[in-house]
Amino acid sequence: MKRIVLGVLIFAVVLFAIVFGVGLSLPVDHVASVRATFSASAEDVFEAVSDYQRHPDWRPSVDRIEKLPPRDGREAWQEVGSTGPLPMELTESDPPTRLVTTILSDGMPFGGRWIYEVEPAPGGATLMITEEGEVYNPIFRFVSRFIMGHHRTAKTFLQDLGRKFGDEMTVEVVR
Repeated sequence: MKRIVLGVLIFAVVLFAIVFGVGLSLPVDHVASVRATFSASAEDVFEAVSDYQRHPDWRPSVDRIEKLPPRDGREAWQEVGSTGPLPMELTESDPPTRLVTTILSDGMPFGGRWIYEVEPAPGGATLMITEEGEVYNPIFRFVSRFIMGHHRTAKTFLQDLGRKFGDEMTVEVVR
């Protein structure tokens, strides 16, 4: 019995060391882009994306939005949902084509920003989301890269938005 426990303990330590070592060797920064086309107009897509207070209406992973005090004159809020609180700020807005939100990453294991680019398309509009992310913790970096994937959250966002507009979504990984 002692040998089994010792074997399991050694396996766990070796596995942790491998995950930590691989995570440490990965870059902190990453860029991931996904794109989808919607039947809604560019203005409607931009409105849905930029009206963050209504995100809980169509994003199942977001339970509520809590308004935060402005940061350097920029709007700030916190998404509260299945993954916990996520403080954000509006960094740039150029309706109806471009929106940039930034994670207020103080004390969080990750940070970065999302760039939303909306373009008119035949019969609707295309939305591309580019995540310029940073993952600070080596273990979370390993999980983010090899288990979750850097595209996962943005793909889910596009699929949720597609359901809002009644669209069957095909999400394309751009990079």
